[in-house]
Amino acid sequence: MLGLFGKKSEHPMADIKSAQKLLLDLPKNDPIKSLEELTAWIESVNDQTEFRPDHQFAILRLLDETARPFERKLTRDYFTINAQSTFQENRLWMILNAFFEQVLRAYFNLLERYRSGEKGGAALKDMLPLIAVRGINAAAGRLKSAAAHYALVDPAIWVSLAEFYAHAETQQYLDEQVAVYPGSGGKTSVRSEFATVLMWYASSSGALSRLHMHLSERLAAHLSGTFSVSPQREPGSRFVFDLQHPAPAARIGTETAAQPGLRFLGADNLQHRVDALVKLLEKNIVPDEINLGGIYDAEPLLAAALHLTECLVSPPPARRNTRHNIQASLSIANGFSGLIEKTSLGLNFSADDSLVWQVEDISTSGLRCVLPSSDTNGVAIGSLVGIKPEKQDRWGVGIVRRIIRDQQNNRHIGIEMLANQVIKVGLRERNADEHQHALCLSGPGGDAREIDLLMSPDTFTGSRSLHAQIDGNNYLLIPLELVEKGEDYDRARYRKIEQDTSDNGEPN
Repeated sequence: MLGLFGKKSEHPMADIKSAQKLLLDLPKNDPIKSLEELTAWIESVNDQTEFRPDHQFAILRLLDETARPFERKLTRDYFTINAQSTFQENRLWMILNAFFEQVLRAYFNLLERYRSGEKGGAALKDMLPLIAVRGINAAAGRLKSAAAHYALVDPAIWVSLAEFYAHAETQQYLDEQVAVYPGSGGKTSVRSEFATVLMWYASSSGALSRLHMHLSERLAAHLSGTFSVSPQREPGSRFVFDLQHPAPAARIGTETAAQPGLRFLGADNLQHRVDALVKLLEKNIVPDEINLGGIYDAEPLLAAALHLTECLVSPPPARRNTRHNIQASLSIANGFSGLIEKTSLGLNFSADDSLVWQVEDISTSGLRCVLPSSDTNGVAIGSLVGIKPEKQDRWGVGIVRRIIRDQQNNRHIGIEMLANQVIKVGLRERNADEHQHALCLSGPGGDAREIDLLMSPDTFTGSRSLHAQIDGNNYLLIPLELVEKGEDYDRARYRKIEQDTSDNGEPN
């Protein structure tokens, strides 16, 4: 077969018309199969050293652009609000991660072939800004996949980011504007993409649920014009990235000083833009110009916006509570239903079959457990966990706020404690016979007129009062606010009003 530039090759993608014909046979209604096939083609073309660099770029560009609608569809499915089976989640993750891995490899190889002066490489000169921007975009996809899966980040990703940026800086195309993909909206640059992915990852990895992680990444892309990169530390600098020793961007300390390989990352005018956005989101308005990759409610986007502002604009908060090293075992109940089961009357604690986690340190507001990855199935940011110290009969409750994996493949689970002891109560609507279980979080020292409850998901309604019996007394619960909404629980606050009980047991 005669190749694109006259060189004979037996590869099916050696001729551009043959390549286009092959792509017409993709199963358009099966995005999973289509993206898998395109990923395999990209890998195959990556391995074809007989292709001239300009030929290789033309084919890879065709494959990459053909794949994007399928990638966007699967990304929407993976980061959907609705829960999926573990099998489907893992399948989508593997397909997306493999795709971004091959795309990053493709554009990085093109950069390497250009820098090495291969024949045909000079024709890539005008395409270097696009190659670098797409390479950084693929690196962002890989980082997002790793963060969503609480997985270790391949160190080669940081190296690729450093190389793309350093070459653009040296060859002076850092700020050349290009459209990343057809129909992707406005234009961007190597500097902007580089700053955006590093600022987003530094602020969101290990600290957000999968949905909020996706929304924060999309929001960071929308706000990318506010991010800056400089070899000098500036008043708005928040993070620093080392081009000579690539690793995750680190938060700037008081002692951080400029050095040849350091690039300082900051945000200009971010507060003003987020404040304007927050006003709209609080009115339940999601601006059309934000490309979220799907349709999402204003509430989770508002949470993502506030998180980005806190991490990227405000100075890092001082630790409120001192941590103390401790070695202890905790019995763990996963999720709201698991905790309800453990707090059932008549539970035989001597036959407790709960998971056991080991605590490494503790403070007045939370604790940290370090666990082998095999012990953390089903645990994610925002997960509710019941906690019972060894040799105690009472169950407390916390929420997972941070998950980080170390080099030994252990996961560090940071838990915010909501209550050291929960009390199960029954809730019902007026004149209803059936009760539903809830957990009371309000402890000693709280406002006696209010009560915090953990309830089944979608139980809280701001216009509906409930009735409860607590410690033998009947109360009317008037809704105040939904404090937090998890995948399997509502956390809500109510005003409680004690009621007299009539002879038939009904409140007056």
